[in-house]
Amino acid sequence: MASDPEQPPLSSFSQERKLSAEVTTEREPLLNGFHASENYSISAAILPFLFPAFGGLLFGYDIGATSSATVSIQSPSQSGISWYNLDSVQIGLLTSGSLYGALIGSVLAFNIADFLGRRRELFVAALMYLVGALITALAPNFLVLVVGRLVFGIGIGLAMHAAPMYIAETAPTPIRGQLVSLKEFFIVIGIVAGYGLGSLWVDTVGGWRYMYGISSPVAVIMGFGMWWLPASPRWLLLRAIQQKGDVQNLKDTAIRSLCQLQGRTFHDSAPQQVDEIMAELSHIGVENEVTFIEIFRGKCKKALVISAGLVLFQQITGQPSVLYYAASILQSAGFSLASDATRVSILLGVFKLIMTGVAVVVVDKLGRRPLLLGGVSGIVISLFLLGSYYIFLDNAAVLAVVGLLLYVGCYQISFGPMGWLMISEIFPLRTRGRGLSIAVLVNFAANALVTFAFSPLKDLLGAGILFYIFCGIAVASLVFIYFIVPETKGLTLEEIESKCL
Repeated sequence: MASDPEQPPLSSFSQERKLSAEVTTEREPLLNGFHASENYSISAAILPFLFPAFGGLLFGYDIGATSSATVSIQSPSQSGISWYNLDSVQIGLLTSGSLYGALIGSVLAFNIADFLGRRRELFVAALMYLVGALITALAPNFLVLVVGRLVFGIGIGLAMHAAPMYIAETAPTPIRGQLVSLKEFFIVIGIVAGYGLGSLWVDTVGGWRYMYGISSPVAVIMGFGMWWLPASPRWLLLRAIQQKGDVQNLKDTAIRSLCQLQGRTFHDSAPQQVDEIMAELSHIGVENEVTFIEIFRGKCKKALVISAGLVLFQQITGQPSVLYYAASILQSAGFSLASDATRVSILLGVFKLIMTGVAVVVVDKLGRRPLLLGGVSGIVISLFLLGSYYIFLDNAAVLAVVGLLLYVGCYQISFGPMGWLMISEIFPLRTRGRGLSIAVLVNFAANALVTFAFSPLKDLLGAGILFYIFCGIAVASLVFIYFIVPETKGLTLEEIESKCL
């Protein structure tokens, strides 16, 4: 490992970055001393965010494209295959195959993430995206199609595990919240793109193959980008402190990594920043490799409760279920577009994009807790309105539209981006890889559970009662956030570990 600390050579891009804008932000005293001013180049911070965010883009695209792909693949005239007559179980496997693959990817991440590092895990994720997209697009039969969906899903699981960590560990503290939240923005861009391209190809013979195959060039770009980017400096220094390689070589590699991430203009300050991080890690105590049982003890246990709680409530407060009713709600209100489910999906996707953009702009100014508390409060109100509409006020369609838009908007400024942001920040460095893999596993497992249970619960209880149940869960999540979730705005990752856990 000493000879391969996951570091690609510096390219001409990093030399060009010295022309970019420079930002200096003063920081408060930390732990045993004072931090130097945190210098960073805004343009230099873009690429370390952009290529990992492509992992989120492909995840969102898969969500959006699959809704049209299921229509295309079942069409006798447009599917272009002889096995188009799929039953409900097969359709379920097609739509949820990537989700089950993501669960597998999350389990794999628990075992390999700390060894591979964030950068190489994202490179493997890009490879899984590429292979999965090609297998799915070229599938000669249904079995191969499902295998392709599983492989693509493994890429999702790895990407959604490593991308928040890589972005959080390489982003400058003053804009860390914006950059990690932008990953959610890319997920929504992917959803809208999936809906849009799906609507273009849904009437094309074999259109579902194009819908899935178009992911492959994006995966190639992501893979090349992650090959070029440097390793996370914090991961390198963790390896150094744990003596998993030549210490001086790892420190030198971390310095080169910081230069590439911040711009070569800040070459002189990089060694000082590396020494600061090393001192902070030594003070916190990360020398020994984490054992499985330690994940459920001490600081990591608290971080696990916070992160798993957030991603669990993110899924079980009804987000997929509310969107399931979007077309019928808008149609009942007299919107002509509501007869076209794809256009309704695009319309809501654009609205989600706008509200996520609002969260990205204000997250590092207002903080995480205000957005979570305010957004989830709006979710409670919106779910109460939707439940009331289906039980008592079925002639007040405007109320349902208000509830729908309020839910979507509030989710996108709270649970949507803030959930992923908080889980990327809250874990101690020593247990971050394994702890975050458990949180991602909880996220996808809860997603699968809600997706599976929604239809039978709707038939058993009715939509109104189900929305009231979601409303009650949202109230519980509000209590959880108020008493359990800390504020991490403006703190370095080391400060969060020292002060919040």
